[in-house]
Amino acid sequence: MQTLTPQSTTKQDSTKEPFLIIDNVSKVYPTPKGEYVVLEHVNLAVQEGEFVCVIGHSGCGKSTLLNMVAGFSQPTDGLVTLHGKRITEPGPDRMVVFQGYALLPWLTAYENIYLAVDAVKPKRSEAEKKQIVREHLAMVGLTEAAHKRPGQLSGGMRQRVSIARALAIRPEVLILDEPFGALDAITKEELQVELLKIWNDHRCTVLMITHDIDEALFLADRLVMMTNGPAAKIGEIIEIPFPRPRDRDRIMEDPEFYKLRNYILDYLYNRFAHDDE
Repeated sequence: MQTLTPQSTTKQDSTKEPFLIIDNVSKVYPTPKGEYVVLEHVNLAVQEGEFVCVIGHSGCGKSTLLNMVAGFSQPTDGLVTLHGKRITEPGPDRMVVFQGYALLPWLTAYENIYLAVDAVKPKRSEAEKKQIVREHLAMVGLTEAAHKRPGQLSGGMRQRVSIARALAIRPEVLILDEPFGALDAITKEELQVELLKIWNDHRCTVLMITHDIDEALFLADRLVMMTNGPAAKIGEIIEIPFPRPRDRDRIMEDPEFYKLRNYILDYLYNRFAHDDE
């Protein structure tokens, strides 16, 4: 296997203030057998507009880490800040797209998005709110499906609604928790391309959990690789070298793609393989 030494830091503009900071974060849960340390001493600085993927084995605390960024839970030690302000609760500046869509089944695609826009932008006129909903349905190619309920939509279409709903309120940070994990390969690739296009147009900051190495190499500016839990940490951070805008076929013809892919595979399945015992 080829050896590759990844860069552990990203090329950041030193004139910019840090945007999202995870500062020496640990998360501990009490159990009948004593404390269970999920995360220990995690440090990460994310620049505004950056696309960061987080990868690691199940149980390494990826979702726990992003839940603290979302404000769903709090660190046991350390802190998470956005614009220098401590994150203590959920807020419209941070939106989450889950693998399970989280759509209200009795509402149409249009109504699911409208509900979010109305809650976050109550002072906007009715006409403005409706226009925002229509624009975001069009953005994800669902204008014709606007009045269908989730049960009438395919998995890929439901995830498009979830992404449109999240983006419609213009969050500063978009948190994606394995959003394409339940989709077939073709739909998954289509949505990856759509997500990149939307991100290129709007450049909100993205934090995304994935188990898919190829997905991470196609989407991310940086890839954060976690060690195994318990007491998981950030093991390495790789800067993805492929220029933007990205073309999947061109990237997969690049020898650097396979060097990085093999390095990440070695990290996950040799250095940090699960202990079957």
